[in-house]
Amino acid sequence: MHLNMSFRGVLPLAAVLLGAATSSQGAAEPGFAFHEISPASLELTENGKPVFVYNFGGILTNGAPESMRRSCYVHPVYAPDGTVLTDDFNKDHRHHRGIFWAWEVVSYDGKTNDVWTVKGFRQKFVRWKARETAGPDAKLSVENGWYDGEHKFVKEDVEIIAHPTTNDHRVLEFTLRFEAVNKPVTIVGTPVAKKGYGGFAFRTAPRDGGAAKTIIRTDEGVSKEDGVLAQHPWAEIVGSFEGKKESIRVEDDPSNPGYPKTGWLMRRSFALLNPSYPGLEPLTLEPGKPLVLKYRVLLSSGKAVD
Repeated sequence: MHLNMSFRGVLPLAAVLLGAATSSQGAAEPGFAFHEISPASLELTENGKPVFVYNFGGILTNGAPESMRRSCYVHPVYAPDGTVLTDDFNKDHRHHRGIFWAWEVVSYDGKTNDVWTVKGFRQKFVRWKARETAGPDAKLSVENGWYDGEHKFVKEDVEIIAHPTTNDHRVLEFTLRFEAVNKPVTIVGTPVAKKGYGGFAFRTAPRDGGAAKTIIRTDEGVSKEDGVLAQHPWAEIVGSFEGKKESIRVEDDPSNPGYPKTGWLMRRSFALLNPSYPGLEPLTLEPGKPLVLKYRVLLSSGKAVD
């Protein structure tokens, strides 16, 4: 009898403690916070809600060959209302991977390989430089490298700044820095059909209604056709994602070489935006002379960005 009474007395206290722990875990964290959600992925949250995931380790989905394993890209990326806006490992273009930056033609030390479609050369994570959330913004700074086997031949620095969400709008700013390590490295957009794509790219998630219901807008208004090396300072995709209207705008920074006449690859079918630098003109990266590219991504829920 004494044992039963003691058990009944302890049970309510345990329940209270468990409830308190559950409540604490479920409470939204104020402001921005970083969390390593797997050995390969780092998530940024804002007030407890996901903003994006940066994949620093090798990522491979079920059914994809080992050769498609990749790292150093952002996916998923979330709209302010929580809708996923990026795609990864889609069967139409398995190499497309959220927000990524790569070139299809990379030449180094007598070899030419393809980082865009993940053939030969690889991007690999080296170290974290900053994971800051103390101020109003969140800053992620990473050092990566381009590798030929175990040999690094390009130093890649990535900085992503997330600004607080306001009025269903979210802004992400990217600064990419590429520098040859010890020998010149040449990059150029794909020569196939003179498309010239390469560099910073945003592959969006499937839209309700597919290409027919996907709108591409630029500084010249609604684009009636897809673009190949189309010259614009910015481009935007508007569509319905899982029943919710969302817009994704990518802006070329005025400090970037070629601005404002950078040629864009714009696609409705698989909804990709790519300010294609350097296009069809080869560019040589030299040791001590980094290439710096900056882009601004605006995500809007409920209505298009003005």
